[in-house]
Amino acid sequence: MATGRTHRPATRSRGIPEATVARLPLYLRALTALSERSVPTVSSEELAAAAGVNSAKLRKDFSYLGSYGTRGVGYDVEYLVYQISRELGLTQDWPVVIVGIGNLGAALANYGGFASRGFRVAALIDADPGMAGKPVAGIPVQHTDELEKIIQDNGVSIGVIATPAGAAQQVCDRLVAAGVTSILNFAPTVLNVPEGVDVRKVDLSIELQILAFHEQRKAGEEAAAEAAVPAAARKESTDQGPDGDVPAVMPA
Repeated sequence: MATGRTHRPATRSRGIPEATVARLPLYLRALTALSERSVPTVSSEELAAAAGVNSAKLRKDFSYLGSYGTRGVGYDVEYLVYQISRELGLTQDWPVVIVGIGNLGAALANYGGFASRGFRVAALIDADPGMAGKPVAGIPVQHTDELEKIIQDNGVSIGVIATPAGAAQQVCDRLVAAGVTSILNFAPTVLNVPEGVDVRKVDLSIELQILAFHEQRKAGEEAAAEAAVPAAARKESTDQGPDGDVPAVMPA
């Protein structure tokens, strides 16, 4: 079985823009849902709406894959699932280690979507000696002392960091030194990595803060709209006659 250490996705060598790469998983998710419903073909407009992008952007993205659809028919759903999966490197086995098996790490270990998308959780690692040997999602937790050996034995190139912020950089350094070249970081800190190592950061608090900003803006717009109503009503009342009627125009 192929592993992540010997096979890398070809997206960069084929010149696919990073923005397009970031949208491919959105298309794949929408296409997978269509496939599960046995939908054979889909138009660019329908797929774009399901993925949350505009159809022109979708067609441009798919042109990088060499897929243009058929006029009047649309795109073949199963072929696109395969094509995008292949482009993202999901048609092979990617062993992953999760470091930090607290509440978040345990939740990630129990996430069933990894296996169905080409990722195999090869090991769970934690610094707490009391966690060693305890099964989480059917996988025994191993101590961080074994980190380098685990990575080498399993051919791991993708690491997930779910540790507290204070421990994240040290864990990152050890992962990189052991040969990991891609890191998904859930710790609330920015990691420093050498050239050639890719880091994707997931910060739930930042996402919530962005939502709070939009909620505050919407509340401000509603308050402004409500404040504008009495002013308009006052202006209207000044234009009315003593009985509330609009006065007739008096002849000169």
